[in-house]
Amino acid sequence: MAAIFQGVGAAAALSSSPSNSFDSKKFVFSPCRSFSVRKGASFAVVRSDGRVNLNPKGRRAQQLISNAVATKSDSAAASSSSKPGHELLLFEALQEGLEEEMERDPRVCVMGEDVGHYGGSYKVTKGLAKKFGDLRVLDTPIAENSFTGMGIGAAMTGLRPVVEGMNMGFLLLAFNQISNNCGMLHYTSGGQFTIPIVIRGPGGVGRQLGAEHSQRLESYFQSIPGIQMVACSTPYNAKGLMKAAIRSENPVIFFEHVLLYNLKERIPDEDYICNLEEAEMVRPGEHVTILTYSRMRYHVMQAAKTLVNKGYDPEVIDIRSLKPFDLYTIGNSVKKTHRVLIVEECMRTGGIGASLIAAITENFNDYLDASIMCLSSQDVPTPYAGTLEEVTVVQPAQIVTAVEQLCQ
Repeated sequence: MAAIFQGVGAAAALSSSPSNSFDSKKFVFSPCRSFSVRKGASFAVVRSDGRVNLNPKGRRAQQLISNAVATKSDSAAASSSSKPGHELLLFEALQEGLEEEMERDPRVCVMGEDVGHYGGSYKVTKGLAKKFGDLRVLDTPIAENSFTGMGIGAAMTGLRPVVEGMNMGFLLLAFNQISNNCGMLHYTSGGQFTIPIVIRGPGGVGRQLGAEHSQRLESYFQSIPGIQMVACSTPYNAKGLMKAAIRSENPVIFFEHVLLYNLKERIPDEDYICNLEEAEMVRPGEHVTILTYSRMRYHVMQAAKTLVNKGYDPEVIDIRSLKPFDLYTIGNSVKKTHRVLIVEECMRTGGIGASLIAAITENFNDYLDASIMCLSSQDVPTPYAGTLEEVTVVQPAQIVTAVEQLCQ
């Protein structure tokens, strides 16, 4: 199998040279669509309202989504009648982004358990094996350490593999490959190799999945040098971040939450990407900055409705980029509100929240009028019992109470 991927990698590498041609007959993929996302040194960022902004290379992308969660009463009818685009569930948005990148670039391939004709455990790769063939959508044995290492080796030879962990908890079996190889090979090879790999999969506390299938591994991977980490939270940013991660020259760990796969949103028909290193301003406000990501974005927005009714004006930021942090967006918010609440589903000890507290204290301490508060999951194995499981995770009522304490 390694020999197969070395051969494919060599062919892909040769394709980038003007003097060599790439034999597309060895692959089963549809002709590449006509994309207009790149124009000279600029990228076109398509907003959720259908408007297009050209962002010159090197400049910060503008805010992509103005509202995170619309109420059921006002958005469903309005979005379908007035907004261009098409509606997709989050897992379908991931699938569409992956499919478009496989059409655009023959070096993109997928590997993992049941990703082929079964379509993946959450159907993110549904239909890809039939369209692109078994070589580019490779079903693997139940051997995370082995197929993650194979993906890293494929990336070294010129491919752009997307490795799926059926569950993020299973990727602990591949921790050595991710840490010692994926994150460090660019440095330890003296820059001779780049590792353009995406490692993705579902995680987070689901509905009674038990302790081993409710892992949040952000805190495990954040200390590994050389990797980026992003967490999607809407169909729009799921697709945009997926496409950006595949195009990145850096190894990217892509976190998906099991309870967000069935979220529906209208996304543009046009090609777009999201900035891998940029947070998203979900709700502008004046009184307190609430930093969150993934599923907790929705708990925060639920709490925000209560807070507004009580006279508070919270600013909500979905940090999205878990490594590195977007300190530009975060810092500007801290300078405006002077108070910070962090809401995460990660464990409290050594979690993303702890790293955020350190970064904010180090860079923006003089702008704070109150100590930073952090709401995290309890440091316990996630119980199977539904009522106990709910207690271990931050709930909207706790967010409301925390904001009231901060703003006293």
